[in-house]
Amino acid sequence: MNDDVQKYIYGTLTIFITGVLVWVGFIFINACGFSLACKQGAAVVERTPIPTLFPATMPALEIESKPVLVSDKCQIAAADLIGAWVSANSPEEAAFQFVDVNGETCESTFAEVQPLFNESNLWHSGSLACVSCHSVDVSISPAQLDLSSYAGILAGSRRENAEAKKGTDILGEGTWGKSLLYEFLVVSKADIPGHTQSVSADSFVFVGKPFVESVSTQTPTATPKP
Repeated sequence: MNDDVQKYIYGTLTIFITGVLVWVGFIFINACGFSLACKQGAAVVERTPIPTLFPATMPALEIESKPVLVSDKCQIAAADLIGAWVSANSPEEAAFQFVDVNGETCESTFAEVQPLFNESNLWHSGSLACVSCHSVDVSISPAQLDLSSYAGILAGSRRENAEAKKGTDILGEGTWGKSLLYEFLVVSKADIPGHTQSVSADSFVFVGKPFVESVSTQTPTATPKP
């Protein structure tokens, strides 16, 4: 009887081990087929949620920061720009030089001075354009002054009529600090619209460009000996 019990026990163990082997074999074949180079059982690699472009061991890229350029023009007080133009004998077409707020020598032309007479809000917020009062019709223009053109500015004030080529000089004969225009714009604080405050301290404009002195590129030639 003991032999029968042992046969039952060994038979049961044999059937169990065989079943386990068959089940493992079924799982392996189902996952990898009949290839022994199966990678299904390899450990899962943990990755970051967002793929990186460079390995973490590489040094961080250094990005050179550049200052933001506000303007490539020169900055100067509006009244000083007019003064530089007057001191250069008030050219109409030729360039004149001035020193900007950074001490750099720059150059400009009357074309950049004229908007200071013709456009509003340039001297300060809310300021009227000079030509809103001092325009072509000198018969109604205050002080009989026309600031709408180069010719009108040079003609000056207190003109008898539009045909009069010369009135009272407002440019101080080229001396800005002694001119009527300097007195009115910078020194006087006339209580009239558009001229209720001094304009030289905080009225800056961006005009002109840095002056670059031209250098001749022609190579000098030696004078041949006789």
